[in-house]
Amino acid sequence: MKPLDRRQFSLGLAASALALPWAARAGAAEVLRDYGAAPEFTGLGNWFNSPPLTLQGLRGKVVLVDFWTFGCVNCANTLPHVVRWYDAYRNEGLVVVGIHTPEFAHEKVAANVQTALGRFDIRFPVAQDNDFATWKAYRNQYWPAFYLVDRSGQVRRQHFGEGEYAQTEQAIKLLLAA
Repeated sequence: MKPLDRRQFSLGLAASALALPWAARAGAAEVLRDYGAAPEFTGLGNWFNSPPLTLQGLRGKVVLVDFWTFGCVNCANTLPHVVRWYDAYRNEGLVVVGIHTPEFAHEKVAANVQTALGRFDIRFPVAQDNDFATWKAYRNQYWPAFYLVDRSGQVRRQHFGEGEYAQTEQAIKLLLAA
């Protein structure tokens, strides 16, 4: 077999470099950590933008569970990213479910939550968790907190607080492609 000349070698190397990221993404859903089965939604009150949902009913979809409250500055800073992900990926199988868990008494009032949904342009489903039942089921401790659930109901990514938006979006894409 004839050795490759410099130009052929360079083209081959470039093709390999282009193929590697795609190959890594192709099986990457398997390398996301498995945190176990996502707890079912429980003890939720009012639902906004949707009839009541269950994780069992959402099997086959990728679900981003977002624990937030409208009075939390950190939550407010994450919401534009969550709204963008919802808009960008809902037609590909992403469902965002906001779990509004109040820190203060005025955050328990449904009318105040409804006003906040308009202020933040939230059109995805949001449920009130005034008694912290779903919060406790997830053993959550933070505002905001994100739990990304794969099509079979397993939590595949967790993130607490602001940041890591690119990593979360990449995980959404990987799970949607799986």
